[in-house]
Amino acid sequence: MKTTAITFRMDDDLKKQTEKTLDEIGLNMSAAFTVFAKAIVRTGTIPFELTIDPFYRADNQKELSRRIELYESGKTKGKQVSATIEELEALANV
Repeated sequence: MKTTAITFRMDDDLKKQTEKTLDEIGLNMSAAFTVFAKAIVRTGTIPFELTIDPFYRADNQKELSRRIELYESGKTKGKQVSATIEELEALANV
């Protein structure tokens, strides 16, 4: 089997974190990317789902902004709730 070198750029901290994680799994960067490439060829897709954290979706950010505006303008419905950490922990332990 003939091999070829592939070069790409990656943030240095991300590279170090990736190498640390792969080391714990028992793989090096080259082996991990070979597994990744083989999975792409085998499945014909990226072998994992690529999604945006729903918190950052535009519709969610719009709703959060609306609620913050209501809160800051005093137009929220219902009563405001305030409790100490101890009170909240006690409720969680019920």
